[in-house]
Amino acid sequence: MDAVLTRVRLRVAPGATRAGVVGRHGDAWKVRVSAPAEGGRANEAVVRLLAETFGVPRTSVTLVSGHGARDKIVDVAGVERGDIERRLAFAAGNERPA
Repeated sequence: MDAVLTRVRLRVAPGATRAGVVGRHGDAWKVRVSAPAEGGRANEAVVRLLAETFGVPRTSVTLVSGHGARDKIVDVAGVERGDIERRLAFAAGNERPA
């Protein structure tokens, strides 16, 4: 079986009161994390949030770029693009009927 690797663009808001997926931000997904943007804590919080959202181990989510920026790119192993989009939409509260 071939391993599926899906790339996801994010816009991250660190230091938020509530963590979660907000919705679309252009061609990216906007997410909020409560961790501050210092010492990589927000990056780790983003990876944990996405792993929970996609139902995969934390090791299946890898931060590819944007380590020091709000715009980030992550790779998610084991989840197809369509499933990623559906799960993010559901987490943001704007799930649409299939």
